Amino acid sequence: MKAWLVKELGEPEDVLKMEEIPLPTRKEFEVTIKVEAAALNFFDILLCQGKYQEKPPLPFTFGSEISGTVVEARKDGPFRKGQRVAALPKLPTGGLAEFVSVSEADVYTIPDLMTWSEAAAMSVTYRTSYYALFNRGQLRAGEVLLVHAGAGGVGSAAIQLGKAVGAKVIATAGGEEKTKICADMGADVVIDYHTEDFVDIVKKETAGKGADVIYDPVGGDVFDRSRKCIAFNGRILVIGFAGGTIPTVPANHVLIKNYSVVGVHYGYYAKLFPEQVRVEHEKIMKLYEEGKITPLIYREFSFNQVPEALNLLATRKTWGKVVVKNQESANSL
Repeated sequence: MKAWLVKELGEPEDVLKMEEIPLPTRKEFEVTIKVEAAALNFFDILLCQGKYQEKPPLPFTFGSEISGTVVEARKDGPFRKGQRVAALPKLPTGGLAEFVSVSEADVYTIPDLMTWSEAAAMSVTYRTSYYALFNRGQLRAGEVLLVHAGAGGVGSAAIQLGKAVGAKVIATAGGEEKTKICADMGADVVIDYHTEDFVDIVKKETAGKGADVIYDPVGGDVFDRSRKCIAFNGRILVIGFAGGTIPTVPANHVLIKNYSVVGVHYGYYAKLFPEQVRVEHEKIMKLYEEGKITPLIYREFSFNQVPEALNLLATRKTWGKVVVKNQESANSL
């Protein structure tokens, strides 16, 4: 079968090689999947460069979010041949291949109407945002949710999930194209942070009260300024630090304004509570079937365009998710 291999560290276009490798051998409690689509992430670039926190042995194949069809599973297991699934392959045998074997614990069924690209694109983003908003943030109907970087993968998911529960959603994004995306995703108010002050607008939209929940995957100055428009009893969700700077939290300010700064480490949560993740996955699938959420996909690439897709992702000018469709996958195992 064909697979993309990283055989030495460097820029993706220099070190990624498509090669013929043996078909995967399914181990006990694994499912072998014919890969139909895979979503790319910025950390895939860091993996190629050797700059990511996880450093798999060379050579390796990345691709942490896939969708496809089960072609082999244990007889008494939870999956059967022919099922449509989404899965989270683990390094060093990721999903940028025609077939991959994945632990049963990392495989999830998907609705028949969901496209392969949608299934690959929503695994991490929607589960992260669902856990953040409803487990850590306790977001409720009627509350005000401020979503930073609303045109991104997790941000766009947070907008839709916030609207699905009945919150008023205010989103920030940079530039006309990305603010339009946020509006199209359902945000009630959209702020262009290139030209507008989100603190002033949030205060105006809430009659001075502030946002009940702030979803922050950016960090840095965005976090610092978010503290100026958080409501009494509000919750600031720390999703990540895409802005490149990790802020500090003045405890006296937390005390005076009576708000919470809440960490969201989804990966660790998923490791500790896999059964709860599966319950949340089913709830997300139900929201999809009800038409309340639809993954935001920037562009679909063919399997042989992976280096090109990663180069585009490296510019950070994309929005939503970048997906690779495995149109060249074999017909049978």
